[in-house]
Amino acid sequence: MFAVAVNRRTFLRAGASTAALLFSHPAWCAQEENAKPAVPIPSATSVLARLHQAHPRLLATTEDFAQLKRRIASDSQLQSWHAKLQAQAQDMLSAPPSRYEIPDGLRLLATSRRVVNRVYTLALLYRLDGDQRYAKRAWQELAAAASFPDWNPRHFLDTAEMTHAFAIGYDWLYDVWTPEQRATLQQAMVEKGLKAALPLYRAHSGWTRARHNWNQVCNGGIGMGALALADLEAELAGEVLHDALESIQLAMAEFAPDGAWKEGPGYWNYATFYNVVLLAGLQTALGTDFGLSQIGAFEQTGLFPIYLTGPLGRTFNYADGGDQTIFAPQLFWLARKFNQPVLAWYERRTTKPTALDLLWYDPAGTNPKAAGLPLDKYFREAEVAVLRSDWDNPQALFVGFKAGDNKANHSHLDLGSFVFDAAGVRWAMDLGADDYNLPGYFGGQRWNYYRLRAEGQNTLVINPTAAPDQDPSAETRITRFESTSKRAFAIADLTPAYARNASRVWRGIALLDREKVVVQDEIQADKPIELWWFMHTPASVRIEDDGHTATLEQVGTQLRAEILSPADAKFELRDAQPLPASPHPEGQAKNERVRKLAIHLTGITDARLAVLLMPKPPMDAGTGQAPKLSALSEW
Repeated sequence: MFAVAVNRRTFLRAGASTAALLFSHPAWCAQEENAKPAVPIPSATSVLARLHQAHPRLLATTEDFAQLKRRIASDSQLQSWHAKLQAQAQDMLSAPPSRYEIPDGLRLLATSRRVVNRVYTLALLYRLDGDQRYAKRAWQELAAAASFPDWNPRHFLDTAEMTHAFAIGYDWLYDVWTPEQRATLQQAMVEKGLKAALPLYRAHSGWTRARHNWNQVCNGGIGMGALALADLEAELAGEVLHDALESIQLAMAEFAPDGAWKEGPGYWNYATFYNVVLLAGLQTALGTDFGLSQIGAFEQTGLFPIYLTGPLGRTFNYADGGDQTIFAPQLFWLARKFNQPVLAWYERRTTKPTALDLLWYDPAGTNPKAAGLPLDKYFREAEVAVLRSDWDNPQALFVGFKAGDNKANHSHLDLGSFVFDAAGVRWAMDLGADDYNLPGYFGGQRWNYYRLRAEGQNTLVINPTAAPDQDPSAETRITRFESTSKRAFAIADLTPAYARNASRVWRGIALLDREKVVVQDEIQADKPIELWWFMHTPASVRIEDDGHTATLEQVGTQLRAEILSPADAKFELRDAQPLPASPHPEGQAKNERVRKLAIHLTGITDARLAVLLMPKPPMDAGTGQAPKLSALSEW
């Protein structure tokens, strides 16, 4: 579909057979049966008493579509996007309808997303252009999916997204359908969507009690179906909608206190898209969201992807996510809802507009620098800090640094990891997710896979063994954060991640003079330990000065890495592969185009390990010397 269905495919693949695990494992689900919603929701009868009877009523009304037509006529950006949407639709017109396909034996999700994409695009273009071909093709898509044996409720994301597609198709093209066609769509939504969700709501089980993206996606998709049919299926839709509005508050509370998302920026996109769709649908169908948009720090969440995106358009992609640029039409909605025009500026850069980009388009806003956003940001609870030298310069320095909770959904053992951009390239990278279909990826083998282990991150490994190389239950925090015009830094206490081997592990990352970065670790242990320091990079690496420095090079630019402490430490270059003592399961990613700069220390009990990272030519030009070291407690 739009960005959430197409560009997110690399990280929206939570396993169907693993659904039970996702909903029972303490790392991914909150089983708080006595938890009360922060926002009281009226009875189902009272909720539906507000219903606008006319169609369309989901996200837009007849007048909203008419107004959009007028705006397109006078706005060159909208005209360009309209033309791009028409070009996308031409491919859809000639493509066969989607089929019931579960290629991995687990997920119908790709099919559900394809239907969502096609229905939004075709339905919007029909409302704008009046071309009957769009409506006819949308019906072919919906009729095919209505005939599916089910919408794969064992992996309920599939069901929820398909229900969402049917809700939009039913509502936006309501006046096009014959009574028989409406009945077909209604029956499919009821039998394959709403009734599939009802037992979970009644039992307060599964995704209805989750605090991660499954909650918002499932409640959002099913909630839209309930709003579409609320006048015809009042009892069923009322019960489902009431329970959805209570359930979604569990996940929305996770945005507190700063709007960040523990699952990373990619899953932020997925979760907030369906969250916003439901809130927007409530507003247009009922005239209120009952105060849900005020939960947690939802009013701040639009800034999260802006801060987590570096000067190259690549995100700090911690957890199971890729580093692709995030484009999210919900940013337009958030910009208007919370009067934050910088969010609209960010989304206007999209190169592949979606139906909701046109519908929610906001021409206001300017870039983060002009908007006065600080260069640096610390997101509490998610425990992520970002430091940068400039907002506008593609050559700027950017650091993303993470502490956080290894129990968070989709988490890797990445406490202390970082990414680093400078001089127009990414030097320290996060490898991202591996194949979700690997055996035990969401189960007992999760911490056997290299990309998910600490050794596959830009962090420390102490006494490497086949056991998880960080405590999977560890929760760590950024204990200090400071941002001034010349210097910014964050310090994390990582001790809980390594407590079985060390008595204290602190990591600090500082951006000095806005032109160089120091990564400093302080480790104390009661008995001698083996320590590894890793930084994954796509650059070519040349180790010099008897191992004390390294020159990294890619696309004609260079980075200097220098060990400031201890004096006897040396760099070495390794493949991005498991250590000999680590698990080596078959089928995992080979990481063939990535190497890792490493430091290996043995027999230590008290160490300060400090590495300077500085793009060339500034150091060669004599702009400054290596910084004087001080203890992290003195930063």
